[in-house]
This record gives sequence, C-alpha cells and structure tokens, in this order.
Amino acid sequence: MIYSMTGFAARTFDLECGALHIELKSVNSRYLDFQFRVCEELRVAEPALREIFGAKLTRGKLECRLGFSASSTRLQSSAINAELLQRLKLLEAQVRSELPQSAPLTVSDVLRWPGMFGDDSLDLDALVPAALGLAKDALEDFTASRAREGEKLAAVILERVARMRELVRDVEPRIPAAQAAFQEKLKQRLAEALGSADDERIRQEVAVFAVRIDVAEELARLSTHLDEVERVLRAGGACGKRLDFLMQELNREANTLGSKSVVTEVSQTAMELKLLIEQMREQIQNLE
Repeated sequence: MIYSMTGFAARTFDLECGALHIELKSVNSRYLDFQFRVCEELRVAEPALREIFGAKLTRGKLECRLGFSASSTRLQSSAINAELLQRLKLLEAQVRSELPQSAPLTVSDVLRWPGMFGDDSLDLDALVPAALGLAKDALEDFTASRAREGEKLAAVILERVARMRELVRDVEPRIPAAQAAFQEKLKQRLAEALGSADDERIRQEVAVFAVRIDVAEELARLSTHLDEVERVLRAGGACGKRLDFLMQELNREANTLGSKSVVTEVSQTAMELKLLIEQMREQIQNLE
C-alpha cells in the first residue's frame, strides 16, 4: 500500500457527561512532526496519543485537535453548593468593605466559580481511555484517506513511467542511423579541414567522437531506473525518499542524454523526459 502524507479524518464520541471530538489532518514534511491542540481536561492523554500515531506514521506533519464538550444535562442536574455560595457572599462583603470601589460579583461570575455545582470534576479514568479509543478509530479513517490518495498518486507516477518508456522505445532504433549519418558528415568536414591528413587519423578522430556521443548506456540506465520505480511502487510502504532519489538519478541520465545528443530526435526526447521526471517528482513529494 502506498500512502500519501496528506489526509483528514474527524470523529465524535458521545458520553453521559458530554462529547469527545477529534480531528486529524496532515501535510507534507520531510520528517514526522506532531502538533497537538488538546483541551485541558485531556492534556494527560497527549503522550499516549503521540505513541499511537507514531506507531502508524513515518513522515508528515500531523495536527491533532482533541476536545471535550460537557453535556447541558450534566450542568443542569448539578445543585448549587450553598455552603460555598454563603462563603463567597461573606468574602465579597469583606472585600467591598475594604475596597468600596470594586465591582460586585455578577451571576455569571458566581456560576462559573470552581466547585459552585459541587464536585463537577470529570472522571478522567473513564474519559482518557474513551479519548484514546476515539483516536484509534479516527486514525483508521485517516489511514484509509491517505491510502486512497496514495493510490491515485501512484497511478499518476506509473502513467509517467509508461510515457517515458514509450519515448525511449521510439527513439532508440533511430539513434544508430542518425549517429552514423552525423559521423559521415563529420568525416567529410574533417577531411576538408585537415586536408593532407591520412584516412587513418580521420577514422581515429571519428571513432573517439563516436564514443563520446554514444547514448546506449544512458538509455539502458533510464530503463533500469524505471524498472526500480515500478518495483518500489509495487512493494508499497514508506517509499517517498527512495522514489525521490530515483528521480535524481533519472534526471541525471536525461541531462547526460541531452548533453551527448547530436541529433534533434534525441534532444527532443531528453527534454520530454525531463518534463515527465519533474511531474513525477511533484507527486512523489506527497508520498510518505
């Protein structure tokens, strides 16, 4: 399976005390990088979340948003702490006697006061495992999203590989005849320039130049690298770095092919190959 580094997933899980929400999204990155946006109630779960995600991912910048929304019924069923309310009333009177200019407490201030509804703390022993279970479920959706995207990217890369093979296959049979014609033309020019030079020296000069313009080795290496690209894609897994390296090698051979070209057909083929390699490189930047 080929995975893209971009993906998205979101899930919600309802509890008696409220609802858990999680959202996962990722973008490209050379390394594995986590960014957590976790509510205070679930901050203790962050190390476990990091371990869960790290077991599945190898590259990419992952942002995880995890939140908790308390249910309204939980707040409504809570009774006001009369003792705390009376103590707060006495404290306010004492403060205002010393600081008459201070503003009085509002109803919302009183209702938000910690402990005003008795023991309103959350049961973390139950909440944290539920959050981790929700994270695992969301990670499955997230992984499936990345796999679908990776499959599309692999298909695009394989299309470019097929086109490159077609270009090499079309130009390869025409190279010997084109190079032979160029060598004959070169031989005539050398004979005219050297004048009295014997035929043996002209043949030597042409032979040396023929070696320099021979592109058979470059075409063979291009085919070998394309075989390796297909093999890596079939093997799946985290292959982005390997494919990126192969793009460098393909580009090197295409550049050499262009620099050694003495015929228009090979020069045009080298240009098209470089364009296809760049298109593949753009897609590979998204692969894990």
